[in-house]
Amino acid sequence: MPEPGATSLIVGDDAAPGGLKAPLGPVLELTDPPLRVLTLDLTRDANDIWDRIRRGFGMPDLDSGLVAEQQLFYINRPGFLKKVFERGGRYLYHIVDELERRGMPTELALLPMVESSYNPMAYSRSHASGLWQFIPSTGRNYNLTQDAWVDERRDVIASTAAALDYLQAIYDMHGDWHLALASYNWGEGAVGRAIQRNLDDGLPAEYSHLRMPGETRNYVPKLQALKNIVAQPELYRFELPYVPNSPHFVTVDTPATIELATAARLAGMPLDEFLALNPSHKRPAVTEGSALVVPVDRAEQFQLRLAEHQRNGTQWRTYELQRGETLASVARDFGLSLNQLYQINRLDARSRVSPGYSLLVPEGVDPGNAPTDALEQAGSPGRSIVPRLAGGKPVKMDAKGTEKPTATKGTKPAAKKGVKRPAGKSSGTSARKTPTTSAAAKKMSGQPAKPTSGKKQPQKNQR
Repeated sequence: MPEPGATSLIVGDDAAPGGLKAPLGPVLELTDPPLRVLTLDLTRDANDIWDRIRRGFGMPDLDSGLVAEQQLFYINRPGFLKKVFERGGRYLYHIVDELERRGMPTELALLPMVESSYNPMAYSRSHASGLWQFIPSTGRNYNLTQDAWVDERRDVIASTAAALDYLQAIYDMHGDWHLALASYNWGEGAVGRAIQRNLDDGLPAEYSHLRMPGETRNYVPKLQALKNIVAQPELYRFELPYVPNSPHFVTVDTPATIELATAARLAGMPLDEFLALNPSHKRPAVTEGSALVVPVDRAEQFQLRLAEHQRNGTQWRTYELQRGETLASVARDFGLSLNQLYQINRLDARSRVSPGYSLLVPEGVDPGNAPTDALEQAGSPGRSIVPRLAGGKPVKMDAKGTEKPTATKGTKPAAKKGVKRPAGKSSGTSARKTPTTSAAAKKMSGQPAKPTSGKKQPQKNQR
C-alpha cells in the first residue's frame, strides 16, 4: 500500500482512459523527500561562532512570503553578505557572550546586521547611530554618554549592553519576541496602539496580524532570513566566513592622554582597524582613565609599548576654559591657529563654549603635527547609499557603506542608574594653562588587560 503522501504513477491496463497501454507491471511510487531537520551535537564544543549561535536559537520561526523575499535579496548578493558577516566577526563573540549570560535568544546577535550592517559608525537620517542604531533620546535613557569626547552609541561594549537591556524590557512588556522586535524598530508605543486597534476591532493581536509601516513589516522577516541562512548555509550555497568561538578583544586602561593614531601604532594596527574597535571617540586623543579596545593577541604588546611611551612623556592634555578666555586666546597661548584648535576639538566658528569646557591641547608635541588623521577617520559620519532591501528604503550612511532603514526607536521613561560602560568612559583631567609645554611628564604604566566577556554586570531597572 502506498505510503501516506506518496504520489503513484499507474501504467498498464489500469491507466486512465486515453493513457498509454503497456503490460501490467509494478506500481512506481514517487515519495516526497523527507524534510531536513537541523541537528546539533550539544555534547561537543562549538566549531565556530556560527555553530554557537545556532545552538542558542530561541525565537519562533516566521514563515512568510516576506521572509522568502529577504532571503532572495541576501543570497543574490553573496559578496555583500560575506563582507558584512566578516565585519561583524570583530563583535560577534562579545554579543553572543552577553546574550547567553542574560539567557536571551542568540538570533539577536544577527540584529546589528539588519540595523547597521555591523558598522559602529553607521548614522541614519533619523540620527540613529552605532551598531544598534540608538537615537539620541533613547541612548540617554539607557545611560549612553553623548558629549564632546565620546558617543557611546558607537561604543561596541556600552551600546550592546544598552540594546540588550532595551530588548529585554520590551520583550517583558509584550511577552513575544516578534512584537519586541517590531517595538525596537517602530517604538513600543506605536506597537501598543496597533495591538489595541486590533483588539478593539475583534482581530488577533499577534505580530502577523498588526497593521504597521512597510519598514517594520519587513523588519522581522529580514532577521528571519539571516537566521535561515546561518542555520543552513549549504542549503543556500553560501559559505559563512570563519569566525572563531573565542574572545576577539579586551580593554586596556590608558594611564594618560594619548592620541588615537599613536595608540594604533603602539598596538601594531592600521588606524582604520583600531578605530573599528574604538569607534566612540569624537576627538583625536583619549584622556587619562579611558579604556581602549585592542585584539586579544595584541594586548600584551600594547601594554608594554604604552608604558614605554608614557615614560617618554605625554604629548597631549586637557585644559579647562577659564572665565574671560576665548577660543582664540587659548589657541594663541598654546601655539595653535584657531582653525587647528577647532579641528582638534571638533569645533567650528558657530560653536559656543562656556567656562569649564574641556579642550584638548598640545604638550610636548609640535602643534603643526596635530593628530588630525585620527580625527578625519573617527569624525562626523559621511554619507553613502547601500542596496535597497525588499520592502525597505535606502538611506544615506557613512563612507563604509551600511544599510539602515529609517527607524525611530521607541523611548521609555528615564532609566534609573544602571550599568556603567565596561570599557571606561572618557573623562578629561583639567589643568591650568601654561604658555610653554611641560617638561616633566607623570610616569605611569599600563593596567592589566580586562576581558570584555563573562563579567557579570548589574542589571538596569526595566519596565
